[in-house]
Amino acid sequence: MKHVLRRAGLGTVAAVAWAGLMAGLAGCTGGSGPLLGGIGAGDKARAPGDTIRVIPEDGAKGVPADGRLEVRIPSGRLERVRVMKVEDAQPAEVPGALSDDGLRWRPAPGTRLALAAKYSVDAVALDGHGRRSARHSTFTTEVPEHRFIGYFKPENRSVVGTGMIVSFSFNRPIENRAAVERAIRVTSRPPVEVAGHWFGKDRLDFRPQKYWKPGTRVTVDLRLRDVEAARGVYGIQDKTVGFTVGRSQVSVVDAEEHTMEVRRDGKLVTTLPITAGAPKTTTYNGKMVVTELFDVTRMNGATVGFTDKKTGKGEYDIKDVPHAMRLTDSGTFLHGNYWAPPSTFGTANVSHGCVGLRDVKGGSADAPAGWFFDRTLIGDVVEVVNSQDRTVDAHNGLGGWNMDWKRWKAGSALS
Repeated sequence: MKHVLRRAGLGTVAAVAWAGLMAGLAGCTGGSGPLLGGIGAGDKARAPGDTIRVIPEDGAKGVPADGRLEVRIPSGRLERVRVMKVEDAQPAEVPGALSDDGLRWRPAPGTRLALAAKYSVDAVALDGHGRRSARHSTFTTEVPEHRFIGYFKPENRSVVGTGMIVSFSFNRPIENRAAVERAIRVTSRPPVEVAGHWFGKDRLDFRPQKYWKPGTRVTVDLRLRDVEAARGVYGIQDKTVGFTVGRSQVSVVDAEEHTMEVRRDGKLVTTLPITAGAPKTTTYNGKMVVTELFDVTRMNGATVGFTDKKTGKGEYDIKDVPHAMRLTDSGTFLHGNYWAPPSTFGTANVSHGCVGLRDVKGGSADAPAGWFFDRTLIGDVVEVVNSQDRTVDAHNGLGGWNMDWKRWKAGSALS
């Protein structure tokens, strides 16, 4: 006979047998002291607490996740002990074992209970006279005062471009970076190596060595619940999300030639005339990833540092910029431009650092900007070359592709 009841999910028969045993025990004594087998009509029922002791006590609250958990009896033998996390979408049994003499059950070494969770304890014991006693109790673990969460992109079930980077921003500084990174697993089909890279204490990005292959399915498993990110700060997320990589689209902006080559799956689709940053407000070089798409948006120079010293107002304030595609957190966009003369595109760089495509007021699907916007996914790559500026920082937007693989992996807390 097994000493520890196995996980309930292993079979309906085991679950029914356990339920029947517990129901039968309770029915024989009315809950005052369940006894079965070898009990005469005149035997006095023994209170469960006199036979089986459970630590923590029934109804206990605020039990530490690493606190004492034990079931024991003074004599006889424990037959079965099951400790379960209940009132959860995924009930789970706490692993444990009986002592050799059968007098004590304890959880497996290294076991840590979940925080803010309710647990049930069910135990059956057999005394020296063949009499059985059962005990049922519950307790709840402590609810930590401080919790952390990770805000991540891309969205669950989305279809993204080949340059998508899985990016987490945390609402609290992460001190135990290895523990947090270990609790996030990014896998793919077909499989490729994926590595994490920390930018400071509140951001963690994941990517493969090269752009994802079209059709790849990526799964992100978050097991942050109860992970201690800093002293007294615990995670709450326990979920699985995923996304699919669509076709490959990589567009190369040549700031010197005033052109943008659009390539799909490595083949040139078209070349569009553009305007890039003016000599005093040049566009970053490097690989940038589309992170947001706006049919129309407002652009105010004051929000990105372009302020008129005399008036204190932004050097520009355009309330209806059409077909805007964000490339960096610092304000670099590829967008439609209706205010510059059509002859500007393909001949001159006049912007404040953005890449402009010809458009009309209100936006038009037939204009170059509208055409490109309708064929763009979050995660598509736009690379700028031959600009008189430095390469965009790896942490500015999803600029991680500008860092070589060795340096990227060196930024992992697990390396």
